[in-house]
Amino acid sequence: MSNFWKRLKQVGPGAVVAAAFIGPGTVTTCTVSGASYGYTLLWALLFSTISVIVLQSMASKLGIVKKVGLGEALREKYTGKGVRILLAILVIGAVFIGNVAYETGNISGGILGLQAIWPSLGKIPVAIFVFAVAAGLLLSGKYDIVEKVLTALVVLMGVLFLITAIAVQPNWGEVLKGLFVPRVPQMNRAWFYVTGLIGTTVVPYNIYLHASSSAKKWGHEGDKDEALSTSLTDSILSIGLGGIISMCIVITAAVCYDGSGTAAIASGKAMAEQLRPILGNWATVAFGIGLFAAGMSSAITAPLAAAFASSGILGWGEDMKKKRFMAIWGIVIVFGLVAVCTIGASPTEIILFAQAANAFLLPITAILLMIVCNDKKYMDGHNNGIVINILGVIVLALTLLIAFKNMTGFTESFMKLING
Repeated sequence: MSNFWKRLKQVGPGAVVAAAFIGPGTVTTCTVSGASYGYTLLWALLFSTISVIVLQSMASKLGIVKKVGLGEALREKYTGKGVRILLAILVIGAVFIGNVAYETGNISGGILGLQAIWPSLGKIPVAIFVFAVAAGLLLSGKYDIVEKVLTALVVLMGVLFLITAIAVQPNWGEVLKGLFVPRVPQMNRAWFYVTGLIGTTVVPYNIYLHASSSAKKWGHEGDKDEALSTSLTDSILSIGLGGIISMCIVITAAVCYDGSGTAAIASGKAMAEQLRPILGNWATVAFGIGLFAAGMSSAITAPLAAAFASSGILGWGEDMKKKRFMAIWGIVIVFGLVAVCTIGASPTEIILFAQAANAFLLPITAILLMIVCNDKKYMDGHNNGIVINILGVIVLALTLLIAFKNMTGFTESFMKLING
């Protein structure tokens, strides 16, 4: 027991991953899913939470054993010019494109949060404000203190949902059925929401972040086996808690909206109704602050992760003060701003599309991670075992199947965004 508490005190990288995926996309996607389909799609969150633990444990092991992120590891492992160019295209395509989509959702989440408190605020002024704050923090290099404050606010919101999920007195028998009996309703866009729930939890750029943060926290420890065991405890506890919070959001929405769907929750103020059972008239303010905090925190993390992954695979280093590094995160954040200001769809629709897009991009990063982690020579004997490989293949197969099933809904959603 004393050894467990010792490991518990060292949690960190796993908590960063959990804080990263509990952003505005998670809140919005889980709320709409619960409002539209009740408890039916809880199984998708259980699957994605387990998937995150499996993939992130591989990423953490890579960081601890090799003391590098995934981008740098791929560059070290493959020295051929042609292979490096191909890998650079795959990594930059998966992470850069995915993070542009995420950044659009992050800024939209910030908009929803502030508009919940002040409905009269216009979309474009709020988007510019979120962009300016995120860009300013990244330029200063002193975003860490602010990010901790924002993460604390997101955690506070998570605690509120946990309490509310109990307070609304759901049908726990139906909750358990939704968790352990996979079903997809024969209803419009159901597969789209399944894909979105996976995309909002199993985030490709978190694999790069986790490897790098684990390298910094545990990469220099002498006992690799102890560090690997500690990191696994960190991943299971932190990511497991993040999954529970996401499930609580689905549960509260299922009870509060009872099948009303997206029409009833097109704004942050409408989504705040979930918290009314315990917060009363303060529900809107608390939810608005939390959603804005989630958007701001993710608006900083997404472009930064894109810069780390892209710089690593291109061999540019990870110095935040280098112009090339700054140019990468700058492009991501500018694209996010432009997309929010020019796309006519509602913020809710933009966020849902971003989560679904990431479920399509996930397999690319996951395959590259598994290739590196199965190289016994490169991993100094700490390569994946049979069990983790079987779990990884199952995660990949199911993710690809769900993405394929959702192709029609994904295309329709994309055209809806383009046409406003």
